[in-house]
Amino acid sequence: MRILSLLIFSLILVFIKRVTDPPHGPDFKISCSKCHSAKGWQLDKEIYSFDHNTTKMPLVGQHTEINCRQCHPTLIFKEAKTECNECHKDVHQTTAGPDCSRCHSPASWLVNNINEIHQVSRFPLLGAHRTADCYQCHKSESLVRFDVTGIECIDCHRENYMATTNPNHIQSGFSEDCAFCHFINSFQWATEGFNHNFFPLVQAHATPKCSDCHKTANYADANPACYSCHQQDYQATTDPNHSASNFPTTCENCHTLNPGWKPASFDHSIFPLTLGHAVPSCTDCHTGGNYTSTPTDCYACHQQDYNTTTNPGHQALGFSVTCTECHTTNPDWKPAAYRQHDSQSFPIYSGKHLGTWDACTDCHVNPSNYSEFSCIGCHEHNKTDMDNKHSEENGYSYNSSECYRCHPNGNAD
Repeated sequence: MRILSLLIFSLILVFIKRVTDPPHGPDFKISCSKCHSAKGWQLDKEIYSFDHNTTKMPLVGQHTEINCRQCHPTLIFKEAKTECNECHKDVHQTTAGPDCSRCHSPASWLVNNINEIHQVSRFPLLGAHRTADCYQCHKSESLVRFDVTGIECIDCHRENYMATTNPNHIQSGFSEDCAFCHFINSFQWATEGFNHNFFPLVQAHATPKCSDCHKTANYADANPACYSCHQQDYQATTDPNHSASNFPTTCENCHTLNPGWKPASFDHSIFPLTLGHAVPSCTDCHTGGNYTSTPTDCYACHQQDYNTTTNPGHQALGFSVTCTECHTTNPDWKPAAYRQHDSQSFPIYSGKHLGTWDACTDCHVNPSNYSEFSCIGCHEHNKTDMDNKHSEENGYSYNSSECYRCHPNGNAD
């Protein structure tokens, strides 16, 4: 009997607590009149005035049409969830991430801006990918999972890679990084995007087809040396004849990438082509197709000039055949100056005779014989002085040869 009394008393206490405790939680502060009226404790929509937009979960779109109990099943409002995945089952099974708002809005579950969404993902939709069906990349039995096999081209296009024969990607050892040759924003597999900077395809190398240079199925074994592709050009050239002249096979020594191999320029620093040597054609000096044993001394090329010169007559006077002793590479051999005059005969570029003459013929009055010279021509007006100064000299004679015999350096002593 005592146990029954205690049980009844406990039930009464529970009933009293349920009647007296607020159904929305002990710390609920909103006035009942915002939602309820004297009609009863059911929500009275005629007087309902609570502004849900002041909460963490403003009601917009489809959320304005649902029953409150769908979000507030316990009626303790602070227990309500605010994250989408806390109320909505993830049909994508975590393959799209937990943030539903990335793709969906409260207005509808439909997604009409998938391209824009993809732009901020790991794989922006460009070119042909922009018009592809989602299920071509996101394959699943339910069509709602968005598993990705990978974001690299080869992850989806390995079959294309394996099946391509022109050129054969496998035999050629091509990279599996498709973007190395193909534009990701293209709608075709065209190869305009291949980075060929290691061997620039410019000017004459701007060929329309890869096979113009890549003759075998293995694209990795193409030889970048000019001669490997242009051996026939080298051997067939006759002006000048490259083979007969033993030209080097490093074509870049003379040629650029200009079509037709022209203009061509050889580094002629071994024999600078300046002034009179700036000839328009190689064959002006390299006669008979000989480019390897052409002599570099002046006389070898200019013997005829030496023999036919009469003013002064080089051959008759026995002039040195080392042309550089008097001449530079100026055209027409002028001006000419015998710079060995001071060291080998008589000082005219130094000492007292410096600046006292204008031309060789001032002293060499006979241009047909430069072994003759005249001192008297300049010193004639000093004959009396000379006679007086040399009155005590035995064998003195006022003539040029005697002057030079005693004064070989032009000095008074």
